[in-house]
Amino acid sequence: MSSNPMEISTDKTQASLQLAIKEQLTQSRARTLRLFEGVSADTFRCQANPDFSPVGWHLGHIGFTEGLWLLEQEAGFPPLFSEYRRLFAADGLPKTERQNLPSFTEICSYLSQIRNQVWDYLQEAPLDSRAWLWHWLVQHESQHCETIIWVLQLHRQKVRPIPFWPKVSDWSLDSSVKVPPIQATSLPDQNMVHVEGGRFLLGNNGLDALDNEKQAHWVQVDSFWIDRFPVTQGQYQQFIEAEGYRQPQYWSKEGWQWLQDHPVNHPTHWIPNGGEDHPVCGVSWYEADAYARFVGKRLPTEAEWEKAACWHPAQRDPHAFPICKRNYPWGNHAPEADHCNYGGLNWGTTPVNQYPQGQSAYGCFDLLGNVWEWTHTWFYPFPGFEPYPYKGYSMTYFDHQHRILKGGSWATQAPVLRGAFRNWYEPRIRIHFAGFRCAYG
Repeated sequence: MSSNPMEISTDKTQASLQLAIKEQLTQSRARTLRLFEGVSADTFRCQANPDFSPVGWHLGHIGFTEGLWLLEQEAGFPPLFSEYRRLFAADGLPKTERQNLPSFTEICSYLSQIRNQVWDYLQEAPLDSRAWLWHWLVQHESQHCETIIWVLQLHRQKVRPIPFWPKVSDWSLDSSVKVPPIQATSLPDQNMVHVEGGRFLLGNNGLDALDNEKQAHWVQVDSFWIDRFPVTQGQYQQFIEAEGYRQPQYWSKEGWQWLQDHPVNHPTHWIPNGGEDHPVCGVSWYEADAYARFVGKRLPTEAEWEKAACWHPAQRDPHAFPICKRNYPWGNHAPEADHCNYGGLNWGTTPVNQYPQGQSAYGCFDLLGNVWEWTHTWFYPFPGFEPYPYKGYSMTYFDHQHRILKGGSWATQAPVLRGAFRNWYEPRIRIHFAGFRCAYG
């Protein structure tokens, strides 16, 4: 036993880090494997949509990525199952060629063998300087879990179609037919909260921060109003019934062109029979933007959304981080079941006012979980951005073609559920888990 107190302290720190990481990896894998209970071999291998790989590919990719970064890149081990490299690498095969997969049992064996070597390497890994990589891998698996849930939902919709939209009169995209719009409500209204202007610390420098969340930096945010709740199905139905999908005055030039090329008149998902207080979801950015114009509002910027979610206005000292900037709307402790709808706890959306304990300091509900929320902001790098663990993780998407979404959905796992997390999609994509709230001012 060492007589050096500093050495003992270091050993304890290393041991506690190892234990914490092992628990996170174990819990993450258990969550992943639960998603495959009852999944048929056909569902495991087949594409549900051309934009997405089969769920079985995602499972193999999770193991491949863990082995690549921890065992090959960090520990210098030779790759396990080198024949899987092209199959499970993100830049290997096109999505349409990822259906010729090993069985679920074979892929689970592959993951298990990788994980056994990871446990061996964990005993000697330099966690004091490289812990961020282990956290990144937990988040990487969590993100793929959400995609797996999404793809499984697409499969289930094909087998058991349900009504995804309210009944509206049939119509064609004939812009010559003018329908009187519903008069926009006066603003601000009782369903909005006021957020004062001032400096705000945007981003995240924590150990869990992904490359696009860094560096946290001060920005000036003017005062604004923001919806207390995400836009609900009941509210969005007014836009549908007012024939909002056929009136170009509510759409941006790009949005109207998208609508002509992809004629739709409702979201991709709808909760029938009493779902009026659920958040609308399955809308593109163009649809969210059109609804906001319809009611005389707009989509919030990323900085506005994050300030409404994470800033504590009672703490006036602008340099008192982290007192005034919180990780979550409710504070700095990890999400629990009474804070928000996340992690597949309900396997679907919940009413927007169901989680009063998850309110932000400004009184906004449902900022985390339930549905991702479109913002006005294009995905871009923060000052001081440095890519990791590889350049293409975020940099590829800094192309002024992707809008930022915030907040997570009912399928988002806890490791990636935080106010600073940045998701991104092209504005044309109708994301099953995406909704929005509006801002004004």
